[in-house]
Parts: sequence; C-alpha cells; structure tokens
Amino acid sequence: PAVPRGRGCAGWREVVPTCERYAVRRLPFGRLEGRDVAFFERLMPGRVLTGEEEVRPFNVDWLRSVRGCSQLVLKPQTTAEVSQVLRYCYEKNLAVNPQGGNTGLVGGSVPVFDEIILSTALMNQIISFDKVSGILVCQAGCVLERLNEYLEEQGFIMPLDLGAKGSCHIGGNVATNAGGLRLLRYGSLRGTVLGLEVVLADGSALDCLTSLRKDNTGYDLKQLFIGSEGTLGVITAVSILCPQKPRAVNVAFLGCQSFDKVLETFTTCRAMLGEILSAYEFMDEKCMELVERHLKLSSPVAGSPFYVLIETSGSNSTHDEEKLNNFLERAMASGLVADGTVATDDKKIKASHLRERITEALTHEGYVYKYDISLPVAKLYDLVTDMRARLGHSAKNVVGYGHLGDGNLHLNITAESYSHSLLDAIEPFVYEWTARCSGSISAEHGLGFKKKQFIQYSKPREAVVLMQHFKAMLDPKGILNPYKTLPSAP
Repeated sequence: PAVPRGRGCAGWREVVPTCERYAVRRLPFGRLEGRDVAFFERLMPGRVLTGEEEVRPFNVDWLRSVRGCSQLVLKPQTTAEVSQVLRYCYEKNLAVNPQGGNTGLVGGSVPVFDEIILSTALMNQIISFDKVSGILVCQAGCVLERLNEYLEEQGFIMPLDLGAKGSCHIGGNVATNAGGLRLLRYGSLRGTVLGLEVVLADGSALDCLTSLRKDNTGYDLKQLFIGSEGTLGVITAVSILCPQKPRAVNVAFLGCQSFDKVLETFTTCRAMLGEILSAYEFMDEKCMELVERHLKLSSPVAGSPFYVLIETSGSNSTHDEEKLNNFLERAMASGLVADGTVATDDKKIKASHLRERITEALTHEGYVYKYDISLPVAKLYDLVTDMRARLGHSAKNVVGYGHLGDGNLHLNITAESYSHSLLDAIEPFVYEWTARCSGSISAEHGLGFKKKQFIQYSKPREAVVLMQHFKAMLDPKGILNPYKTLPSAP
C-alpha cells in the first residue's frame, strides 16, 4: 500500500531492494505543507490529487518494481501552468518528478521519496500539422498511438513505434530518447525532433519549438533535453518530422537454426531489400515459448532456436513483394532460413508482431531483471550465452531479443522473486562484459534510478562531470527528478 501521509518514506526500502543496495538518502528538499497544496488547488482547481487511493497508481511503475511515496499529483493543462508550478517549487525548494505515461523500465518515472508528481496526462492537444512538410506540433502528453491514428488519417505515421504505444506519452518518449521498432528506417528522435518547448527548473519557459528542417544558428539546445529523463527541464510541447504512411507493408517471420544464420540473413536482407527495409528484429526460442504459454499467442513458425521478424515499408506493393520474395528465395535456397511465412494484410501483420508482446509475457514469470544493451552486432547474443552459463539454475530464464538492425539487445533474466545474491551475480558482470566490447549499458531505456550508478561503464569520467555541470547550471537546486540518471556530484 501507499505510504500514508506523515509516515515518511520507510516503505520504499520494503518494496525496492535497490534503494537499500545503493544507500539512497533523501536530499534536504522542502517538505510539502498544507499551504503548498492550497496554492496548487487555486492554480488548477480539480486537477490536484492528494487522496491515498488517487495518488497510489502514480507512485508505482508499470512493472511494479519501484515505488515512491509522493503525497501530491498535479495535472497541468498548459505550459503556463507548468511554469507556475515549477516557479513555486523552486522558491520553496520542493522536489518534482515529471511523469508521462509511466511506462519506463529503469525507475525514472516514479518518485524515489516524496517528490511532487507533475503529470502531463492532460497536456494532450495537437497544436498543428502541416500536410506538405509532415511536421506535427503537439503537447507533451499526447499518447503515441493516438498521434499515429491521427496522422494515418492524414496519410502519415509517427517515426517511432513502441510496444507501450497505447499509453506512453510523446514527451516521455523524447525525454528518454525512446528507440523502438522503426529506428532502423527513420532514425532516432535526435534526428526527427525539430523543436521543443521546455520549462526549466526555475519556471522559465524555453521556446525552441521551431518547425524548420534546417536551423544552423548557434547551439542545438533541444539536444540537451532529448534523453535527459526530466532532469534538466520539463518538456511541454514537441515539433516532430513525420514520414508519409507507406502504401505497402509486408512482414516476414522466419526461423533460423543459429545466431550466425540470423546475422548472415541480416546482411543478405539489407543488401537485397535496401530502401524498403523498415525493421529487423530477432528473438530466441525461449521468448516465443513464453509468449505462447502466458499470452496464448501462436507463432506462425515453430521449431527453430531463433526467429526473425522483417518488415518492409514502401510505396509500390508489386515492387516490394517481388523484392521480398526474391530475398526469401535466396535465404531459403542458401540454407540461411529454415522456415518462414509472409503476411501482407493488416490483420496478419498485427498477429505477427509477437515481438512487441515479449515484455508482457516475461512479467508472468515472476521478478524480471531487465537489461537494455548496445553491442557490436556480431557479439550481440554472446552476452546471453555467457550469462546463461554464469547463472545456471539460479535463474528461471535467460532470454535475448531486440533490434538487431541497430545492435540493441534486450537481455532479460527471470526468477520466482527478487534475490540479492542473483543480482550480485548479474551486476556488475553484465556491465563489465558490455564495456569490454565497447558497448553501451543503455541502448534506449535510459538510466533512470536503477542504472545511474553504472554510467561509468559507458561514459568517461570527464563526460560525467560535464553532464553534472549542465545539471547544476540548469537546475542549481537539483529539484527536477532527483536521484535519477546521473550519480551525485561531489
């Protein structure tokens, strides 16, 4: 249950062992008082939550792996309201936890202690869309799937697609630099986001909401906030470049007998499909087994140690189908692919997206240790193999899947319940292994609360110090999403 008002934050350690593990202590921020709540209720009547039952869902992440004890949730509707909230909190030294759809996987979207939760749920308006340029301007609280549905009616799509699209917010996507299934084709948000509106810690609004493809005047300030996980400012609006909706989409689901075959298939696929290749995902057989067992979804291909999901997106169905069929003939004839199927209608395509449901299936296995790693493609699955050998029977499952097209592995380890000893066997081994391969310990999920203390495995000390300087300059009191992303400055 949520921690009742006045009890403090002892409940955090009971639920989240990582807090004990890393000796997190509450920083000397102000304590919420009745007059503070009264101010916010005057500012946004009817959009201030204080009841225990009302606040509880905002204090827990969707994995139910971390929990804070905030006593207040604010739901602004405009940038001006966000500005007034932060100005007040800055003056009173009250810590603030910005929160979008709360779909993060590293504990970055919920409080650690009693930070005020600033929810963007009601900032969900589309401001403009230009059908000629494909540029969408919207508030940060717009749900990704709703944006995509709106754009499809205009003949366009969002440049990113995530398993959490039904609840994640575009502002949160930008704040975490979310990757997803379409990154291979359309690139990262660092390239497709054209402008941002951001409220800084002291309440001042930074209007960089440009809709220009080219603007080479001074520093590109928006890049500071993309991927900053709410620690430098609160994103309130986004300008994003959206591609035209493809007229022809094909999906192939293939079975491969080894990971080397998965890699060779990718090389052949990239060479033969070229400009129409929009996704290349892989998953091991254990992933498929869990999806079938827990979600009752059947795989269109069975009996292979590895599976590959290939998506093509183009403008000419005849051309695209011919290229895909030629590729499949080559892959089958050369022995790269043992079995496969192709879907061209929307219903089959949606049914083939088993890859998106793996995270959900894993939650049925008990406690999940989740790792989001970037590695050289040739070494991608070696980490899974080495981790299985290291853990043996101490883990229920060690599975690997991810975006092979951009070298992103999702390593997941399941157990009946949380175990200190199992975590000790995983960390820091997983990060040391990644560092030896010159990889990144976070490909797309960010660092949040769970991974911040391991940043040195991916970034040199000088880079971390510079990040801390940026944080101190933009948020000198440290009130924005404290305890997240960066280790504490000396």
